[in-house]
Amino acid sequence: MSDPAVNPHGPVCRGPMLVLVAAFFSCFAVCAAAAAEGLKPLTLILQWAPQSQFAGYYVALDKGIYAKHGLDVTILRGGPDREQVEYLLDGRAQFATRWLTTALEDVDRGAPLKHIAQIINRSNLALVGWRDRGITSVEDLEGRRVGIWEGQFRPPFIAFFRARGIHPHIIPQNYSINLFLRRGVEACSAMIYNEYHMIFQAGVDEEELVLFPLATDEMPLPEDGIYCLRGTHEADPSVSKALAEASIEGWRYAAEHPEEALDIVMKYVREAHVPTNRAHMRWMLEKILPTIFPARAGLWEPGRLCPNAYRKTADMMIEQGLIREAPAFEAFTVQEGLHVP
Repeated sequence: MSDPAVNPHGPVCRGPMLVLVAAFFSCFAVCAAAAAEGLKPLTLILQWAPQSQFAGYYVALDKGIYAKHGLDVTILRGGPDREQVEYLLDGRAQFATRWLTTALEDVDRGAPLKHIAQIINRSNLALVGWRDRGITSVEDLEGRRVGIWEGQFRPPFIAFFRARGIHPHIIPQNYSINLFLRRGVEACSAMIYNEYHMIFQAGVDEEELVLFPLATDEMPLPEDGIYCLRGTHEADPSVSKALAEASIEGWRYAAEHPEEALDIVMKYVREAHVPTNRAHMRWMLEKILPTIFPARAGLWEPGRLCPNAYRKTADMMIEQGLIREAPAFEAFTVQEGLHVP
C-alpha cells in the first residue's frame, strides 16, 4: 500500500488491487501532465502529521508556489512509524525535514545527507516546571524528577543540565504531558509551540508554571531543516535550490497571511484526521514564526544555517559522545546562490 500523500494534482493511492491499478494509471497521467507543464516531480517527507509546524510547506503547495518554481511536489506525513532517512535511501522520498541534531547523527552513521535550507534557526525546546513544587529557577531541578524525551530530543536537555551543573532524576517521557499533569514529575520537556500550550488547554494557568527555554544566543540549537541525499543534489542542484527557495517563500506567505495559512493547515489536518484544533494551530504558528524570521536583523539569515550555530551544535554532540565527528560546514550544506524572499 502506498504512503498517504498530499498533492492537489494527484490521488492518494491506497486499497486493494483494483484501486492500486486505477491509481497507477491516474498517477501516470498526473506525472505525464506535470512533465508536459515542465514541472519536476519530487516527494518531501515531513517529521510529523499535518500541523502548523509545517505550515510553510503546505502553503507553498496549496498556493502554487512550488509549481511557480517548476516543481510538482507531493508531501508525505511523518511520524514515529516513518523514518525519514529510510524514505530517502530507498527512494520513496527525495527530500525530508530533519532537526540538525538528528541529521548529524544520521551522517555519523553513514547516511550521505546534504543540507539545503535551514527553516527553524532557534530551538523551541523548553523545560516546564510546577511553581508550587518549589521550581522557580533552573537550579531547583537538582535531584528532582524531570520527564525528558528519549532519542533525538534528549541531547539538548542533557547538554543544558551539564552546562549548569545540575543533576535531576530523569524519567523517560513519552509523547504525552499526562505524567506532568498528574504530578508524577516536577518538570517535563516541551516544545514551546506545542506541549506548553497543550498544558494550558488542559486547564492549567500560566501563573502555575515556570518555563526554561533551552535556546540561548550562544547555543541556538537549530531545528527543522530540509535535507536530501548527496546524490540527489548532485544529480540536479537546481531542484534543491528551487525547493529551498519555494519553501521559504511559502513560510514568508504564511507569516504575512497567518489566517489564510491556518485555513490551509486545518484543511490538511482534517483530511489526515489529526486530533487538534484551530486555537492550538494558531498558537503553534505564532510561536514558530519568530524562530524562522528573526525579530531583528543580525540574529540569523532566514533559510540559512549559521556556521557558528552548526559548529556549537556539532561540538556539543561530540562532547556527549553522540557522534564521533561532524563534517566540515562547507561539506555539510549547500547555500550558495540561495535567494531568500
